Amino acid sequence: MKLIPEIEAARGEIQALRRTIHAHPELRYEETHTSDLVAKNLAAWGIEVHRGLGKTGVVGILRRGSSPRSIGLRADMDALPIHELNTFEHRSRNKGKMHACGHDGHTAMLLGAARHLARHGDFDGTVVFIFQPAEEGGAGAQAMIDDGLFTKFPVDAVFGIHNWPGMPAGHFGVTEGPIMASSNEFRIEIKGVGSHAALPHNGRDPVFTAVQIANGLQGIITRNKKPLDTAVLSITQIHAGDAVNVVPDEAWIAGTVRTFTTETLDLIETRLRKIAESTADAYDCSVNISFHRNYPPTINSSEEAQFAAEVMRDVVGAENVDDAVEPTMGAEDFSFMLLARPGCYAFLGNGEGGHRDAGHGAGPCMLHNASYDFNDDLLSVGSTYWVRLAQSYLHKQ
Repeated sequence: MKLIPEIEAARGEIQALRRTIHAHPELRYEETHTSDLVAKNLAAWGIEVHRGLGKTGVVGILRRGSSPRSIGLRADMDALPIHELNTFEHRSRNKGKMHACGHDGHTAMLLGAARHLARHGDFDGTVVFIFQPAEEGGAGAQAMIDDGLFTKFPVDAVFGIHNWPGMPAGHFGVTEGPIMASSNEFRIEIKGVGSHAALPHNGRDPVFTAVQIANGLQGIITRNKKPLDTAVLSITQIHAGDAVNVVPDEAWIAGTVRTFTTETLDLIETRLRKIAESTADAYDCSVNISFHRNYPPTINSSEEAQFAAEVMRDVVGAENVDDAVEPTMGAEDFSFMLLARPGCYAFLGNGEGGHRDAGHGAGPCMLHNASYDFNDDLLSVGSTYWVRLAQSYLHKQ
């Protein structure tokens, strides 16, 4: 690895920031203390600070030279509503809240890069450090965009990164095109006519109808969608009734849909509505359907993905970079930024969990798990990547 010596020397300082953030997690749009910490350090390093975008977002601006070129580097700051099982010293002090997705590490890595670029930065142009709130279900990226992120601080391209458990620590994964799926949710309410369970012919059974709808929806994936168009439709909830001898008046089912293209999502929503309405009609029931599109797919632009992969190879070696990593059906609101600007989102391996201090929980070190902890060995790797990415981009002809 070609880590920047000054970044390695400052690792203790950045690790302390990361563990402070981990110990004081804040949920989406509540990241006031985290934002204060970020803004305070950026200002101390001589970086121009702007606050209030997306409510609790922070933007740092660092200019050098006279070039109009600019690059955006983004980290997310929010935690999850999970009670932490770890008992090591930097465990969460906020009951029921935990950095179980590594956003504390993402923030620290970008702070490490900002510190180095402010003190040793050799580039010509502008680096925009984007510390974003509310990635976990709050669409904080879109909120920052709505508040003028890219109009007040225009960038030529924007880049993001996420730690990835299971991938060897210090390895990178990136790909052109889709890297994460869209996130969408649906709820189908079925209204029938209740009856005694021994006399079902006197009613219109919404439970039976719900089961038929649930079965029918899987036909969208197997019979309507092209086999090569990846998609998932998972029913995760079926609710009905209170007594074993009563057919209820109503039932409802809900679930999630994940796709890599809007066209496939359009198909699934259209067919879902048709199947639910037609099936309910066949059994003399009625339906009310809600379908919410939460996050679009995260789609890397080709040029920026290739550029990022080249920087990764320079930092960690070609053998540690998978530039055709398998996309995941998980979702990420950095997708909104990639709709607004070209750019690239990538994975940085977090290892298998052996890095965790004594006192970690019994569970695996997976994302959204109560025993998770970010691997501090990545801090210098991520910060070096951000620095080299910014310097290379702002030197690029």
